[in-house]
Amino acid sequence: MEKIWLNRYPDDVPAEINPDHYTSLVELFSKAVERFTDKPAFKNMGHSISYRQLEQYSRDFAAYLQQDLALKKGERLAIMMPNLLQYPVVLFAALRAGLIVVNINPLYTERELEKQLKDCGATTLIVLANFAHTLQKVITHTNVKHIVVTDIGDLFPPLKRLAINFTVRYVKKLVPPYHLTGSVSFLSALQKGRKLIFSAPTIQRNDIALLQYTGGTTGISKGAMLTHRNLLANIEQAKANFMPRLRIGEEIIVTALPLYHIFALMVNCLFFVEIGACNLLITNPRDIKGLVSTLAKNRFTALTGVNTLFNALINNDDFNKLNFSSLHIVVGGGMPLQQPVADNWHRITGTYLLEGYGLTECSPLVAVNPYDLDAYNGSIGLPVASTDIRIINEEKKIVGFDEPGELWVKGPQVMKGYWNNPQATEEIMVDGWLFTGDIVTMDQQGFIRIVDRKKDMIIVSGFNVYPKEIEDLVITHPKVLEVAVIGIPSIHSGEQVKLYIVKKDPSLTEQDVREFCRNNLTGYKVPKLIEFMPKLPKSNVGKILRRELREHALTQRSSN
Repeated sequence: MEKIWLNRYPDDVPAEINPDHYTSLVELFSKAVERFTDKPAFKNMGHSISYRQLEQYSRDFAAYLQQDLALKKGERLAIMMPNLLQYPVVLFAALRAGLIVVNINPLYTERELEKQLKDCGATTLIVLANFAHTLQKVITHTNVKHIVVTDIGDLFPPLKRLAINFTVRYVKKLVPPYHLTGSVSFLSALQKGRKLIFSAPTIQRNDIALLQYTGGTTGISKGAMLTHRNLLANIEQAKANFMPRLRIGEEIIVTALPLYHIFALMVNCLFFVEIGACNLLITNPRDIKGLVSTLAKNRFTALTGVNTLFNALINNDDFNKLNFSSLHIVVGGGMPLQQPVADNWHRITGTYLLEGYGLTECSPLVAVNPYDLDAYNGSIGLPVASTDIRIINEEKKIVGFDEPGELWVKGPQVMKGYWNNPQATEEIMVDGWLFTGDIVTMDQQGFIRIVDRKKDMIIVSGFNVYPKEIEDLVITHPKVLEVAVIGIPSIHSGEQVKLYIVKKDPSLTEQDVREFCRNNLTGYKVPKLIEFMPKLPKSNVGKILRRELREHALTQRSSN
């Protein structure tokens, strides 16, 4: 009989959840509104809206979508904006109208935007004016018929709205000229919807709620079909793990990661809305100075982020001076945490980083460290409730404890499949099991450790080299700020290791790095090539983009 790894939990964390606690995300939202009516739900740039206001705004916009635009249940609506008060309004309005939400990174190039809009078949798009010029260039090649344009300050009080929108558009000149025939403003849409009747459609648990686009395990952008039940299950799984540490109706969660990313959307937005928290929305998380200034003005209790964000914060002098007495839970994901970052975070804030792991295809949470972690352990934690895993080697056999293999996942949070792409679905899903493409190990307590991405593994003269191992070592050097490792072709060894470094101390030399690596790594793992860079290429959520580094290395080689 085939062995399947099962979950191990702290005593007060249940091993199973009820994914059918709610019939839909809409019911979850309605219950939250009833329970936390006058509490602040979302806050941005000093202004907050309550759960009551969120309900009213989303009802009005849902009525506009349903009655004025005549959108039917199951049509796709795309959202193209950063973290603003308008985002949750549009999100919950679309869900209430029975639509499928398609999140779009507002920083997309024309090619990326056109490709995603064509694939999802969205008929309606809500876009921040700052990015409307990109949409203008591709709109005629898509199925989009209805465009709603919003400005940053649209949900602020009138005087603040006018001041911010004027400054953004005419003083800072952050809105390039655009022309979108037939587009309407967000505020006029709300005004129209306020006068219209909204008729709530029947929504089933297995209806698709999100088309969340991901590179997946093959690097080709695909739309993961996440149902209401998938997301509800993941919310219950997050609750099972974190609720002993959280307080209903009292949390203030810092949302620096973009809500159009599945991590922030599920954890910060959906999960924390369910427990009546206030989301402190950060519109531009790359502005570390502005982020720290916002944190200084708010009594925040919870925070999510990625390694690069945590690293940037701990290296900011003003962040080190903040009052962290209210902060009691910090969750990291999206990319591996590094030991020095975790250690310095605890030294500065007094809280431990709870590293977790997930994939868009899993809504996203798969594993996370328990809430009562009392030391950083370098793992991604335990599988969340009602989640089974297998760890499979290259011979397709289940491995033993502490042996590396590919992680397979099965649970109620696993996606329905890829949108209009049954072949891609069949390549990574069999009998409900999702093949993650990540190489991991599991110890006898059930803690999982990421070895590396299967596709990022480097083979040097027949030996497997995992970039993460080298990165985890080099980042401990006191003169290193950021690091990334890739493999590039070699006529002598098949592949060779190249190391990219952003310096913390300008005095760091290539010889320093080589000596450090030779003293701590087997010979074939020592980087053959080392390059210092002013910064590393990152995704919208701060993931280091190894693909761009590979392209950079190959371009360098061809030009030499």
